[in-house]
Amino acid sequence: MKPVESEVASSPEVKLSQIKLKSKLRNPGTPVVVGLIFVFLLLYFIAIAYPLFWMVINSFKNTADIFNDSWGLPKEWLFSNYATAWQQGVSSYFVNSVIITVGTCLLTVLISALCAFGLTRFQIKGGKFLLLFVSAGLMFSPQSSLIPLYELIQQMGIFDTHWALILTFTAYRIPLTVLLIRSFFLSIPKELEESAYLDGATSLDVFGRIFMPMSKPILFTGVILTAYYAWNEFLFSLIFIQTEEVKPITSGLLVFKDALNTNWGVLMAGLVISALPLIVVFMLMQKYFVRGLADGSVKG
Repeated sequence: MKPVESEVASSPEVKLSQIKLKSKLRNPGTPVVVGLIFVFLLLYFIAIAYPLFWMVINSFKNTADIFNDSWGLPKEWLFSNYATAWQQGVSSYFVNSVIITVGTCLLTVLISALCAFGLTRFQIKGGKFLLLFVSAGLMFSPQSSLIPLYELIQQMGIFDTHWALILTFTAYRIPLTVLLIRSFFLSIPKELEESAYLDGATSLDVFGRIFMPMSKPILFTGVILTAYYAWNEFLFSLIFIQTEEVKPITSGLLVFKDALNTNWGVLMAGLVISALPLIVVFMLMQKYFVRGLADGSVKG
């Protein structure tokens, strides 16, 4: 019987259970910590979600109901607020925001991926300096360069056009996106590109057929971060765009606010419409976003 007992005691399953028991005994406060974290995250979610819920509820009210009973449910659900907001200009503002955001995302991700590919796969003289130069872009505040950018855009002849915002947003989003994609590219085995070169592939073939398909999570992560910035940016949109037909939705919604008479229900409906695309995009790409951030932080 003793040999059998010793074999059972030395089995991997028994050892694993003993390790788990010891870890529980060493960390008796783990359930308390988990509970506190859960309560904190729940309160954080309520703090973020409740203003959005308030905005959606008030988008179905008229101005009088919003001021008289701001926290209650609508007595009459005015779905017409959304139709009114769409007809009064939100439709054109929405299309402009889509054009600007899509153009910014495509340019930012493509340029950043090419830059990251060159920094990770080629022995460039002064490569570390170039990486430091790109990283330095994270330290510059967009507001501090407002006047030089305004003059530059005027000289380029793109003032009051979509390109004024697309190029500006792209320039400010490239540094972060390059660092994210570069970290992911470092985790791709070099044997893959070496075998591709032996088969006669060029550097562009390796980039387009190996690196880009394998990097979908981090590319989608860059798209989400860039889209969030480009869609919600307000200052540049207000200064670089003057024509109503070209304004994005962030600055265009100012038309709905009047000094004497503002239809707050219609304005709330416009705000809901402006928030929906980012929510939908994030829900569709959530798994790629989390995976991309996790994979992109493995190497630096």
